[in-house]
Amino acid sequence: MTAYLDHAADTPVLPAAAEAVLAELTRSGNASALHSSGRAARRVVEESREEVAAALGARPGEVVLTGGGTESDNLAVKGLFWARQGEDPRRTRVLVSSVEHHGVLDPAHWLGQHPAGLRAQVEELPVDGEGRLRVDALRESLERDPASVALVSVMWANNEVGTLQPLAEVVELAARHGVPVHSDAVQAVGQVPVDFAASGLTALSFTGHKLGGTTGVGGLVLRRGTSLVPVLHGGGQEGGVRSGSVDAAAARGLAVATTAAVSTLAERSAGLRALRDQLEAAVLAAVPDAVVRGASRAEDRLPGILHVTVPGAEGDALLYLLDARGVECSTGSACTAGVPQPSHVLRAMGLSDADAAGALRFSLGRTSTAADVALVAEVLGPVVERARTAGLALAGS
Repeated sequence: MTAYLDHAADTPVLPAAAEAVLAELTRSGNASALHSSGRAARRVVEESREEVAAALGARPGEVVLTGGGTESDNLAVKGLFWARQGEDPRRTRVLVSSVEHHGVLDPAHWLGQHPAGLRAQVEELPVDGEGRLRVDALRESLERDPASVALVSVMWANNEVGTLQPLAEVVELAARHGVPVHSDAVQAVGQVPVDFAASGLTALSFTGHKLGGTTGVGGLVLRRGTSLVPVLHGGGQEGGVRSGSVDAAAARGLAVATTAAVSTLAERSAGLRALRDQLEAAVLAAVPDAVVRGASRAEDRLPGILHVTVPGAEGDALLYLLDARGVECSTGSACTAGVPQPSHVLRAMGLSDADAAGALRFSLGRTSTAADVALVAEVLGPVVERARTAGLALAGS
């Protein structure tokens, strides 16, 4: 038996979405072409856009189809920065939370290192011990020199520890100074209610493969009237914001998956939360000194994520040993050039490198069952014991 508990990285494609994609793949036609096949493809794209917009509380014209979350984040961060600085050269500051996904952090810091002179001043805002943005730090940063702030980017929910961010406060503070706010909502859509119009956000990123769609398609929801400099140039598709032939099949699958995820959210989230609580109890029973990370209140965490750190064990060792016993999950670390590094999220939360080293993230989705929890309960204790023993042996060698 295999327990797949890495849905935050990729969730299985929804059968209905797969069927929709396959059906479109049998048809020919570029959505930019004017002949009958092209118009048919365009109809598929626009109807899919309308469905996605309805599911996310947006207007169809506000949905820009992209190649996924990373592209959407890059388009928002770079495009908003360049547009805002083009309007006023004083706008050089980019404010981001210190626990952002690298899809936001890396383009922001790239802007700060850009050789051409349009360099951003990137400020990583601190978080508390639960991974939640410190609103007081954002307020201080905005009020210090509001005219110099190009944009703020704060994720809806953290991809590692699952903590929901105080977006309403972020948007309210930024709005006082006319500063646009982007949010990476890749983990949030389909897990918690997401209403773009009600959020007050300027831009929101999401992707298909976290929802049951295919990999390689996502979107940026961009408030109507917002100036954005394109990252890709070419045929001027997607309102001139994102050039490139639109993948009608992928767009259809995205629409089916997004609609399904949002329409079943309440029931599915309740089920995930209950299953996550069972998993948490099983993990703590097997490893009593494991520490649950993220928001302490269940309602302030994504329903499908359980993040723990295990003292005295390396996350990578735990990952490989669990995989050998049929449990597929992830660690809280990122690899750079093949060298394991402690998670920047856990570091930002105040953990030492030693404490952050033993991180495990279990993330549940629609295919998760009580049998998955039972398998973790069965194998985790022996796995941790073996990992700790191996660690002691290496330390003594």
